[in-house]
Amino acid sequence: MPVPVPRQRAIPAVESGQAHAAPAAGGPSKEDTVRTEDTGRNEATPAGNDPTRNATPSDGVHHGVSTTGVSTTGASAPVPSPTGVNAAGADAGAAAVGATAHTTLTLLLIEDDPTAAPFVRDLRDSDDRPIRVRAARNLTEAERLLTDDVHCILLDLALPAPGRASAAAGDDDELAVLRHVLRLAPRHAVLALTASGDAERGAEAVRVGAQDYLFKDELDGRLLSRAIRYAVERKRSDTAERRLAEGKLRAQENARLERGLLPTPLLEGSLLRFAARYRPGRSRALLGGDFYDTVRTPDGTVHAMIGDVCGHGPDEAALGVELRIAWRALTLAGLCGDQLLNTLQQVLEHERDDDEIFATLCTVDIAPDGRRAGLCLAGHPAPLIARPDRPARLLPHDNNGPALGLLPGARWPRTQVELGAEWSLMMYTDGLIEGRIGEGRERLGQDGMVEMIRRQLSEGLTGEALLRAAVNEVRELNGGELTDDVAVVLLDRAP
Repeated sequence: MPVPVPRQRAIPAVESGQAHAAPAAGGPSKEDTVRTEDTGRNEATPAGNDPTRNATPSDGVHHGVSTTGVSTTGASAPVPSPTGVNAAGADAGAAAVGATAHTTLTLLLIEDDPTAAPFVRDLRDSDDRPIRVRAARNLTEAERLLTDDVHCILLDLALPAPGRASAAAGDDDELAVLRHVLRLAPRHAVLALTASGDAERGAEAVRVGAQDYLFKDELDGRLLSRAIRYAVERKRSDTAERRLAEGKLRAQENARLERGLLPTPLLEGSLLRFAARYRPGRSRALLGGDFYDTVRTPDGTVHAMIGDVCGHGPDEAALGVELRIAWRALTLAGLCGDQLLNTLQQVLEHERDDDEIFATLCTVDIAPDGRRAGLCLAGHPAPLIARPDRPARLLPHDNNGPALGLLPGARWPRTQVELGAEWSLMMYTDGLIEGRIGEGRERLGQDGMVEMIRRQLSEGLTGEALLRAAVNEVRELNGGELTDDVAVVLLDRAP
């Protein structure tokens, strides 16, 4: 993706070593004091193009700068050094060299009298290159100068916040100006500038969110250069650590969401064994348009279902979840067969965003003794049954009715099938049979799937291992990831 380039324009700045401060009084106007044209000589790297700014430690370990008196997590307050700068700001410059060695740093100074800060005239980075300095007399001007290529902000805490009186006039919040800047620039490093000896206020500024604090009256260019590099690196490290924590939290939330949306089979009291395999077609998606469920009603009947909403987006996934939940509720309420499917079609018609959206469905009602079942197909592929005394085959599908949502008032006949004493019943969506075989246009199809399952059963595969092998082989035959969602459910009965 192209990297945004800051707009070239004239910016009030104090270029290190290239502009002279104006007299404190009676001198030229602010616009004539320390103005430098940036056009054609902006060497700063935009924040969005900094390879270290968005880096996340792959090993989950905090890679920030660890210094005496400062916690790398920012939880504890800095300890002032004898020079008037906290020890972290004075000692951490060398540790920041690695990440800033190839970037020309830019500092935004927010001070009502920039000419009274001579220490900004000779700022150097770790490669002895000038640190670019922009000067703003108030927060309004600072907001205009705060572009993406600014790496650090040096803020005078004595400035009044917008809409407030100055601290000298009795402002209740001494750090209101800092809080305003932190809201204005949440991704930038901030150094707080305070009066000599006001360590308590500086420490509070760090607790509020600044990376460090400095004493105005005891500061020089060398010390400030090191503090800037430390602040930039600490901000980057804190950002990387926060993103790592957010990523872990998001993964945990996604896992909980997935567990909540995918069904937990209700088979308590049944002798049947259950296994399922689910693979959404969308990259990095939790769910696709496929859905399935299995419940046992009080009379001992086991009801199993698998379905597929046309499409692969989040809307189709949400509709699939709605249909699954509706199916479970209707089944537990005693509905089955044609009556259940007709009600599900009404749910689909009310919940879909487009009249062309439809869903295929297969339902199986297994009798309490496990030897017989009722089968209803609504435009869905027929299940596969495997028994010890004969090869795996498809159940009858002559009475296959239309998919849900296609024909108002449609009917779905219920076919009785004999299962036997020992069997395995596999229900699946078309994602399992529509993958390509090799580089040609030929697809696996139902016949190819039956042959594959027969071979895997002969190799002794059962349950989860069988489903895993089937899905993996289909992927390999396709030459990579399948574009369609895949859901497979397996019910086994042993004598």
